Amino acid sequence: MTTSTGTTPQDTSHRLSLTVDGQAHEVEVDVRSTLLDTLRERLGVITVKKGCDHGQCGSCTVLLDGRRHLTCLSLAVQHDGAELTTADGLAATEGGGPDDLHRVQQAFLDRDAYQCGYCTPGQVCSAVGALDELKQGHPSHVTDDLEAEVDLDDDHLDDELRERMSGNLCRCGAYVNILAAIKDAAGVATPGPTTTEEAAR
Repeated sequence: MTTSTGTTPQDTSHRLSLTVDGQAHEVEVDVRSTLLDTLRERLGVITVKKGCDHGQCGSCTVLLDGRRHLTCLSLAVQHDGAELTTADGLAATEGGGPDDLHRVQQAFLDRDAYQCGYCTPGQVCSAVGALDELKQGHPSHVTDDLEAEVDLDDDHLDDELRERMSGNLCRCGAYVNILAAIKDAAGVATPGPTTTEEAAR
C-alpha cells in the first residue's frame, strides 16, 4: 500500500511486555500511545484513572519499578519490561491477598480520606511512594537540612507530606483527612477519631 505521495506508510506499532500487579502482559501498541491509555484501553486496567491527561492532577499515579509515576506523561514504549503496581496491587507488596488492603488504603478508609473516590487510587499510590521516599531520606522542596535524615516524628512532617503530595489533587477537598491517613500509615499519632472508632461507639 502506498500513500498519495507514493511513499509507503511507516508501521507505528510496537510489541512490548508489562507486568501489572504481578500479572505479565504482552501487548502491541501504537508507539504514540501513552502508558495510561495502554493500561486502560489495551489491558483493561481501569483502576488507573484518567483525569487531566496533562500531568497536573495525579489521578493516573502508579508505582513504576517501585517509584511513583504519572502514566499520562510517558509513552508505553518507553517502559518495555517494566513492573507496575496500581492501587489494586498494593496489598500484595505487603504480602496480602487479593481481598486485603495495604496499610495506606486501610488508613484512607479509617480516616474517611475520600469523597467521590475518583482521585483515591492515585492518592494511595502516591502516598505509598512518598512514604518510601521519606524512609530512604530523599529531601523535598521544603526540607530544611539536606544533609540530615528526614524524621517521621519531625515537627515539619506535615509540611513534608503536603509538599510531596502536592501533585495529587482532590476536587472534593479531603486534604485534611488524606494527611491524617498518611500519618496513620506512617505510624505517627494524629489527634481525632477514625471512622472505625466512630462506628464502634
